[in-house]
Amino acid sequence: MKRIAILGSTGSIGVQALDVIRANPDSFELEVITAHSNADLLVQQALEFKPNVVVIAREDLYEQVQQALQHEDIKVYAGSKSLCSVVEMGTVDMVLTAMVGYAGLLPTIHAIKAGKQIALANKETLVVAGQLITSLAKEKGVNIYPVDSEHSAIFQCLAGEFHNPIEKIILTASGGPFRGRTAAELAEVTKAQALKHPNWDMGAKITIDSASLMNKGLEVIEAKWLFGLKNEQIEVVVHPQSIIHSLVQFEDGSIKAQLGLPDMKLPIQYALGYPQRLKSDFPRFSFLDYPQLTFEQPDLKTFRNLQLAFDAMERGGNMPCILNAANEVAVSAFLRDEVGFLQMSDIIESCMAKVAYIANPSYEDYVTTDEEARKQAAALLNK
Repeated sequence: MKRIAILGSTGSIGVQALDVIRANPDSFELEVITAHSNADLLVQQALEFKPNVVVIAREDLYEQVQQALQHEDIKVYAGSKSLCSVVEMGTVDMVLTAMVGYAGLLPTIHAIKAGKQIALANKETLVVAGQLITSLAKEKGVNIYPVDSEHSAIFQCLAGEFHNPIEKIILTASGGPFRGRTAAELAEVTKAQALKHPNWDMGAKITIDSASLMNKGLEVIEAKWLFGLKNEQIEVVVHPQSIIHSLVQFEDGSIKAQLGLPDMKLPIQYALGYPQRLKSDFPRFSFLDYPQLTFEQPDLKTFRNLQLAFDAMERGGNMPCILNAANEVAVSAFLRDEVGFLQMSDIIESCMAKVAYIANPSYEDYVTTDEEARKQAAALLNK
């Protein structure tokens, strides 16, 4: 029985993780759930699962959550500091980091320092501070189990192969809703169009990132740190059907791939249950339903975000942190209809050029870089 803390239980990954826990009551016990601002759903989840602790990050919502749970034997806390405290609890075995964006970094650091195993759905943690996180995990003897479908696929392909060097990995991308569009066409796309992903059901921020291919760029950087790869060992190929979730090529030329229907519950369950494969009733893939699986090169000139991510990874240091912070501001502005689809790349590229570069950043440097990049991006929005 693994005792699980879910950071971000009301988001897309968190909700699906609760589906997995609900279906496997003999394998998992829910110890902690947290949310940023969705107090109603957090309360609903708490009443069903009866966790030991609930945290609402927004302190102004504490009274609402506390009142709703006052007759339950559930501790209620609020604020970002509480997120960092609850992951250190002795009753927690594994922390699923399903928060969105940079906000997931500090709680993940606290969880690793406390020796908790990590199921990582918050890719920004490794994008922003990959060197720091992987070094700390090694020091503390903590395993990081990937939850992203692409990284889970690579992890599954590496099972039984850990003694065999990787020649390269190939991350697959659906291409998003605008695959094949020209830059002129992208200039006209709307928020509503960008939020309609052809294959995956995700939160708004990740859906926009997928439409711009930034999500794939973040995954490229995440993969570098998760699997200890050199930059040139990572490729991206567009695979519109999203059936092959990623591939690993070994030194003998053999390639292993992991296949399945696009459903996040499988990689979530694999991470939580590792090393066991738990039985599931998830829909099964049939080749007869997909007689053609196709592949193409990503268009790095039109979808500049993916190229910017490769550039940030190549530069290293705090450059991926700058990329991530600028992107979070740009996506938020796009979702508020304040900038166009292509302007997001302009903002990111400008921040990468203007924010001070640090080759070997400390944690404090990452904090400063994130603040600087956000200020720079906000200033560009107001021009």
